[in-house]
Amino acid sequence: MEIRRATKQDMDGLNRLLFQVLEVHHKGRPDLFKGGVKKYTDEELADLLLDEQRPVFAAFDEEGRMLGYCFCIFRQLQDNILTDIKTLYIDDLCVDESCRGQHVGSQLYAYVRNYAKEQGCYNLTLNVWALNENALRFYEKCGLVPQKIGMETIL
Repeated sequence: MEIRRATKQDMDGLNRLLFQVLEVHHKGRPDLFKGGVKKYTDEELADLLLDEQRPVFAAFDEEGRMLGYCFCIFRQLQDNILTDIKTLYIDDLCVDESCRGQHVGSQLYAYVRNYAKEQGCYNLTLNVWALNENALRFYEKCGLVPQKIGMETIL
């Protein structure tokens, strides 16, 4: 498996997997997530792939088929009460549904974790929707622990 920065030539694979992860969220919370839509227009995605503050990584098999991706965002906390740290935030991580359970996600996560260390980040953070129990278990196996918990009541 090869893991590298995604490029404009990878947009079809990214869009295919973005649709898969959106459908997981739509099925779990149709009150919040629309079904059958794209997260980014092609223009937005192409621009994002060039943004050094928002690196996107992708995993490929030997035939060049995209197996997974990880969208990231560098964040620098600047607040009166919080320490000034550099964070790599995982905005979206997805493994193709046809190869889940084959350690693609753990290898992709390890790659991004190492990248964050190399970039001088203090930590690696992400949010996970409570409806996505498989993702929650996966992140716990990777060693992530809750930093804060978002809660809601539907009115």
